Amino acid sequence: MATKQIKEIKNLTAAELAAKTRELEKELFQARMKKVTGQLEDTASLWRMRKNLARAKTLHTQMTKGK
Repeated sequence: MATKQIKEIKNLTAAELAAKTRELEKELFQARMKKVTGQLEDTASLWRMRKNLARAKTLHTQMTKGK
């Protein structure tokens, strides 16, 4: 599943990737709040969200550095 997401993210422009990064950060924050309040059932989703956010940030850095 991660490779599918990476392929989708690689096709985005730098501006779209920045927007996607902000969206992922917002989702992660909301999931953390749900965990604190006891509403989050799938705690493994936090791990997946963090990894997806890291992938997006890495690709954004590579784009801006010119790789």
